[in-house]
This record gives sequence, C-alpha cells and structure tokens, in this order.
Amino acid sequence: MKKFKYNKELISLIAILSLSGSLIACSAVVKSDGTSKNATNSTASTESIVSTGETTVDASDLVSDRDLDPTYAEEDTIKIELQNNTAACSSSSVSVKDSIITISSEGTYIVSGTLTDGQIVIDAGKEDKIRLILNGCSITSSDSAAIYVVSADKVFVTLAEGSTNTFSNGGTFTSQNDDNIDGVIFSKDDITFNGEGNLTIDSPAANGIVCKDDLVITGGTYQIDCAKNAIEANDSIAITDGDITITGCNDGLHAENDDDDTSGYIVIQGGILNINAEDDGIHGTSLVTIDDGNITINAGEGIEGTYITINGGTINISASDDGINAAHKSDSYTPTVEINGGEITIVMGQGDTDGIDSNGNLIITGGMIDVTGQSPFDYDGTCEYSGGTLIVNGSQTNTVSNQFAGGPGGGTGGPGREMRPF
Repeated sequence: MKKFKYNKELISLIAILSLSGSLIACSAVVKSDGTSKNATNSTASTESIVSTGETTVDASDLVSDRDLDPTYAEEDTIKIELQNNTAACSSSSVSVKDSIITISSEGTYIVSGTLTDGQIVIDAGKEDKIRLILNGCSITSSDSAAIYVVSADKVFVTLAEGSTNTFSNGGTFTSQNDDNIDGVIFSKDDITFNGEGNLTIDSPAANGIVCKDDLVITGGTYQIDCAKNAIEANDSIAITDGDITITGCNDGLHAENDDDDTSGYIVIQGGILNINAEDDGIHGTSLVTIDDGNITINAGEGIEGTYITINGGTINISASDDGINAAHKSDSYTPTVEINGGEITIVMGQGDTDGIDSNGNLIITGGMIDVTGQSPFDYDGTCEYSGGTLIVNGSQTNTVSNQFAGGPGGGTGGPGREMRPF
C-alpha cells in the first residue's frame, strides 16, 4: 500500500484563509506533499469492496467462495458430543482431557451438547483448515475462551440451520500458552463465521470475539453482550451478510493493528447490524468502507476511522459525540469522509457534537444525508460536494456548512464557512 501522511501545515493555511473569508475550491483531495489530485468517486461492486482513492482491495482478497458456502456433507464429518464436563468422539484427531477438547488435524467437525465448564482448543498444522459445525451446543468457560484457536491455516465456524448455540465466560480470563486470552472466542489465525443458525455470546469481563488476523462473517444470527469490544480483529473485519445484535459493549466492531497501520480496516457489504456501544459503534483504525447493509448504531461515536467511505446501505446513527468521525488513527491515510451513496440518518446529542466530522477532507458525490444537530458538518481540510441530497435539521439544502468554530478541532467563538456545489 502506498502511504500518505496528513499535511498539518497545509491544513493550517486552509484554516487561516477560510476564517478570513476566502473561498476554498472544493474540487481536489490534498496529498501529503502539498499537491492535489482529481478526486475519484468510489463505486460499490463485488470486485471492489475497499476503495480509498489510493488503493483498492478486491473482494476475493477478503472473502472466498468457501467463506460464503455453509453447506457440508454429514457423512464426511467427525462428530463431537459434549457431555457436561467431558466429551465423546471416536476420531484420533480429537483428544479429550477432562473438559478440554483438542482438535489437531484438518477436517469438518460437528459439535453438539453441553460443556458446563470447559473449552474447545484448535491446535492443528499451519496449513490445516478446520471447520466447526455448531449444531445445538452450549459451552461455558469459567476463566478462558469457549473456543481457543492456537494454530490453523483458517477456521470456519458454521451455524447449522435452525440451531441455537451459546458460548459464555464466567467473568475472568487466564493466560494460556503465553497468550493473553480476552475473548469468549479467541483465534490467533483467520476465522470465518457463516451458516443459518443462531449464536449467543456472553462476555461479562472482556471481549466477545477476538481474531488476531482476518475475520469474516457471511451469515448467521448473532447476539453479543460484552464488557469490552464485541467483535475485534487485528487486520480486518469483513461482513457480507448476517444479523448481528450487539449490546453492553465498549466498541461494537473494532479493527486495529499496532504493528501495521495500513491494516486494521473494516468492510461491510451487507447484513443487518444493530449496535449499542459506550464508545464507538464501528472503529477501523485505517479504513472503514460500507457498500451495503442495514446498520443501526447508538453510541458515543457512530463510525470512526481514518478514511471512511460509504457507497451504499441504510445507516441510522444516534451519537453523543460524533456521528461519523475521520480522525488521525493511521499515518498511512489522509483523514477523509467520502460519501458516494446510501441513506444516512444522523441524530446528535446536545453539546459540542458533530454529525460528520473530518480532521481532513470531506467528499460528497451522492446518497441521502439527513443530520439533526447543532453542528452537522465539521472538516479541517478541503470539501468536495458534487451530488446527493442534504437535509439539515429537517430542511433540504444545497450547502455543506462547516462548523469549524475557532479553528481546527472545534471550539467556540469563530465564524463558520459554507461550501457550495461547483
């Protein structure tokens, strides 16, 4: 990925010119070297689900055909029957020691029954693909993860059609194998969730699902209640379908990689998401891209990332801080909110709040944006408004007003400025 850094000096100059009454042309995106490029409109397609204006990631790089396919032949599966504090399985690739069930070889495993205080551990070869079919199972771990992926190439968790499955933690997490386990499902490698069943996750002390690599959801119904982040990944979260309800969490979706700030991105291509969060509903450190889906967020901040692109979908946000916020989370991208389509409704709480807040640029080429609040837009860089419907506090307008009160970063006492279509 080509890296760009935010040009603070240039943005400061823009701020000075703006506050002095000069009109800034809304036709370009500022790059780190002070030059500009023609703004390009991102379009949603099955071949391109991440578009930042600088780089494109194909859908095939994130979601494979196998991720999308929940079907399986039962005669080719290995059955694991959970039996309170133990389990029964006839395969040599499954070992049972007290209440710890360990899977060590590639294969498809059907899991059913109840494990009152135990764990399924996947510790297979680095090239092994493991598939778990959850068909009416309940697993509680008093002090660790219900499912712990130590090693595999990739793990597929399929919710069997019509099944109800429940995973929970008792309120504490203990490290295993030098891993700081902090989720009811904890995977060190890629993990995918699909199928047509139901999964409930209860994590009173920490996170719901944690993946230290790439996480994909292509189907299933999920209810996650947790103390920290509901769905967390290091590299990426990709959602193409599914019905996800999140309550009682800090962040709903959270992607962040401390070692690589080009990673930590979120892409949503479909599905239903209902998120109630104390902090961020959706947080992608580098990129957040939404192409489709029905998303409802009630949170401190609705959507936060460095480069946020919305190409479609129905998005309803109620927030007490910012509705959509492009912040300086990654040095590899200029903070930008880019809206090319979709129906976006934002209702802001009272106080120093912004409907759409960009610490860099704001690009609007299409869609419907309905913002209720005292500060509908706040951007520190350039603005391009070339299409779309804007409704501010109940009235349609053709102007993107900028709060920009008192200089970059908000404040009070300074004049705002307006940007009109060019």
